[in-house]
Amino acid sequence: MVPHAFIFAETPVRLWGLTNRQRLERILKRNGVTRWIGDPENVPKEDSVLLLRGDYLYDERLIADLARKPGTVLQTAAEDGLQPVAAHVMAEDAGVVYAFLNGTGSPEKLPPLAFETSRTLTTTYQKKLRKIDPPYLLPLTETNRQALEKRLFSGSYKGVTDLVTKWLWPRPAQAATRFCVGKGITPNMVTSVSLMLVIVAGLLFLHGFFGLGLMAAWLMTFLDTVDGKLARVTVNSSHFGHIFDHGIDLVSPPLWYIAWGLGLQSWQPALPLALPAALWLIVIGYILGRLVEGVFRKRLEPSGIFCWRPIDSYIRLIVARRNPNLILLTFGLLAGRPDQGLFAVTVWTLCSSLFLIGRLTAGFRERSKSGTALRSWFLDIDHETPRPTLAQRCFSNS
Repeated sequence: MVPHAFIFAETPVRLWGLTNRQRLERILKRNGVTRWIGDPENVPKEDSVLLLRGDYLYDERLIADLARKPGTVLQTAAEDGLQPVAAHVMAEDAGVVYAFLNGTGSPEKLPPLAFETSRTLTTTYQKKLRKIDPPYLLPLTETNRQALEKRLFSGSYKGVTDLVTKWLWPRPAQAATRFCVGKGITPNMVTSVSLMLVIVAGLLFLHGFFGLGLMAAWLMTFLDTVDGKLARVTVNSSHFGHIFDHGIDLVSPPLWYIAWGLGLQSWQPALPLALPAALWLIVIGYILGRLVEGVFRKRLEPSGIFCWRPIDSYIRLIVARRNPNLILLTFGLLAGRPDQGLFAVTVWTLCSSLFLIGRLTAGFRERSKSGTALRSWFLDIDHETPRPTLAQRCFSNS
């Protein structure tokens, strides 16, 4: 059975530079649907048809789950009740279901189908973005265009991340993303600039120009936020782009710390710790932390160590990753002691790694005691509670 897609009732309204057809086709392609048709009745009987109203904005999770469930009608709340807006049916039923979705057919003529809403069709937990975010299915009009663009942008953000990315970058990143869309700049172009800034910052650190190096480094971290958001709001991510971006994120921090340390060779005040020892401790601690995260995700809980309990999500805000460590280096430089900034990074990297090792040990102990897999705290959030917890307000879009 091969799925085909038929988009109808289209609107000219664009979101983040894309027509809704362009957005839907990119989402469908990413979910294995690559055949577009102009007539739902001209499809081989053994195949299926995805019928999608083009005047609604769909959460990608809805499209993905609908594509996997033939015999399903997707509805959304409207003033006069539930409004059917999409369906996935066998080709022989496509004509009558299309008429029903288009408002010209009778529900009595429909074959047996499962009727779902956005809340019943898919999960509210986004594992990749590490957050609770109820799926959206919203009418697309010029009146609500700005609100929908804002919804798409906020939905592109990770729930569990560092404090700079979470609270400082969103507003300027949205403006920068809009600029990139207007100029036709792609996510990989932004990532390429980030790579150049990684090199520039490292060279500046190496030669003792710590202030200029920090400016380049902070700009790189900002663009690292922009490229991901640009890719998600324009549905323009790729496997290469993912590897390119995350490879830079993985390799650049320890290289920066080494360059910073080597740039301190002409600095008179001495570290409380021998410089080579400090650099070795940073690199070893960084690698240990990354290994612990990988083992936890592979062996205990696929969402990752920072999604296991609320305390882990809070720790992710300040754990010794690139942005929190850049804060320490910045404060050290502002205090006139870049050597102490590097010492602070050393201590905080070791503390963070020890904490993560402790959490990994606790995870294995709990799984051994209970005999069941670990469960992310996000999966136990009560969406209907009138008084959400601080953690839920901090890390959830629900």
